[in-house]
Amino acid sequence: MKRREFITLLGGAATWPLAALAEQGERARRIGMLINLPADDPEMLARIAALRKGLKALRWTEDSNLQIDIRQYGGDFDHIRVAAKEMVGLSPEVIVAYGPPGVAALRLETRTIPIVFTQVSNPLGAGFVASMQRPGGNITGFSSAELVIGGKWLQTLKEVVPSVTRCAVILNPDNPAQGGYLGAIETAASFLSVQTTPIALRDSSDAELSAMHRAVEAFAQKTNGGMLVLPDFATISLRREIAVLAMRHRLPAVYPFRYFATSGGLMSYGVDQVEQSRLAAG
Repeated sequence: MKRREFITLLGGAATWPLAALAEQGERARRIGMLINLPADDPEMLARIAALRKGLKALRWTEDSNLQIDIRQYGGDFDHIRVAAKEMVGLSPEVIVAYGPPGVAALRLETRTIPIVFTQVSNPLGAGFVASMQRPGGNITGFSSAELVIGGKWLQTLKEVVPSVTRCAVILNPDNPAQGGYLGAIETAASFLSVQTTPIALRDSSDAELSAMHRAVEAFAQKTNGGMLVLPDFATISLRREIAVLAMRHRLPAVYPFRYFATSGGLMSYGVDQVEQSRLAAG
């Protein structure tokens, strides 16, 4: 969903409670945040600050008429359901949700509390919205990128390092959006004469991290390699480890968000997640 469409949609179901209640000036209202990073992660702290700043501009502050409840789920699938259930149990006026797993978990828990999502690549394909123009239901927001950006990531890698003829793609095969990204990457690879090698990373567990390490090490045994890292709660949680791994094996890599690069990655191509948090404030 494009930025202009998102701003228009925020005038609808997902934000009417805040807009209406701002005029009443009554008891403190609750906003929930279900986030896909630890609450003390520097990137998440920046997103929370951006949301608070946007709300303050609308005269919603935690020292007067607002309470913000934050729950995080990291890379643990079981924890996602628990965190979503707990969040819905707090009965917030609206929930800001980061990433497809969080939105999917919330959708199972409520069909009435408005949910504003960010960092969702394919909300239509995931079944979160009925259409991009008219999302319907209680869920709206905007996507982090069109799936075709996968081809642009490979193109960027090839432009920066023309010698790349092989590319490892770190992805979560259980994430529905990853197939769309990979399809775009493979289409671009056929034109750029690059051979792709998918490497799975399903969660942030030690077992998955170790398996990824072994796969990347095996891939790096041959020359002219590069790497793409797809957006997923697992790759986000392990972004520092992935960046170190790429550097150790001298694999030039392209990442989906700026904070991958600030965490040690070579370069990124994607949207600003902090700006999305500010926009989510309405």
